Amino acid sequence: MVVMQANMIKKGRHSWKAACFGGLPVLCVLCLFPFMVDSEESYLVYFLFLTFIYVSMAQGWNLVAGYAGQASLGQHAFFGLGAYITAIAWKAGWIGYMDPFGMLMSGAGAALLAIIIGIPLLAKLRGDYFALGTLGLGEIMRVIFTQGGSLTGGPVGLMLPSSQYQSMMPYYFISLTIAVFTLLCMTLLIKSRIGLAFVAIREDEEAAGANGIHVLKFKITAFSVGAFFTGLCGSLFAYYSFHIHPSGVFSLSWALMPVLMTIFGGIGTLMGPVVGAFILASVFELANIWLPEIHPLFSGAFIVLVMLFLPQGVMSLGKKDGAVNLLKGMVPFNRTSSE
Repeated sequence: MVVMQANMIKKGRHSWKAACFGGLPVLCVLCLFPFMVDSEESYLVYFLFLTFIYVSMAQGWNLVAGYAGQASLGQHAFFGLGAYITAIAWKAGWIGYMDPFGMLMSGAGAALLAIIIGIPLLAKLRGDYFALGTLGLGEIMRVIFTQGGSLTGGPVGLMLPSSQYQSMMPYYFISLTIAVFTLLCMTLLIKSRIGLAFVAIREDEEAAGANGIHVLKFKITAFSVGAFFTGLCGSLFAYYSFHIHPSGVFSLSWALMPVLMTIFGGIGTLMGPVVGAFILASVFELANIWLPEIHPLFSGAFIVLVMLFLPQGVMSLGKKDGAVNLLKGMVPFNRTSSE
């Protein structure tokens, strides 16, 4: 394990330097972009705002599934809870508009739910059964908030004071900040002893436990941290939409999109969710604009083709044998040596 950790740290230093050299110029451009266009008229500002949210949610799912090996389908439960905590607290006068404390409280609430639910689920369920359990959690939350009466607004939801809206700029920069924050947290976690424990659990739970790793504790840690990221995104979305309702914030799309983006970009990699979020969000938006009638069909076919030819995600192209694997994926069958 000591050798494994040393190798991870060594690789982490190289990847961190590469990310800094490649990422800082991109980050500077993203920071300057809203000042170069009309933020209220430019659709790209809204598109990037939403993409940053997807990046953060995809990173949260990647931590749970890609590094800790626990595939979850309950992101929409934490997203919706984060949105409702912000909305309820704002209407009650406990927090204000774009209140950082309110956003942190929403993230913490989502993390607390992950801990409460994660203890029984992660202790008893693995693999597909755990995924189905978290999927059921999202549906349970939707029903609870639909039947929540005046507290949650029922199926109609809660209307928030839209007169507070002034500009798209705060939403853009806060979503960008959350995306950068999640990426930095992921980097620090994965390059630490905690990240090493996550990977050990992903590879072999029994061997990890035999080597002194508290498997359940680290599973819950990954689950709750991922939920915290998602709860932050839900809070920001509530501030943006000014009207939240169960069928909207607990929609299954909030669970599936981060999964698709992470797998598409490269599960178990730091930059995979970022690349996947930007590419898939762009493909979906362009297809919706240019091919509105067959947009779902086109988008689905695009994902299927990439999964066939690049099963390890787009980030696998950066590996030494990435192009070779792509060509192999195009071969419909392999010849057998025996005739």
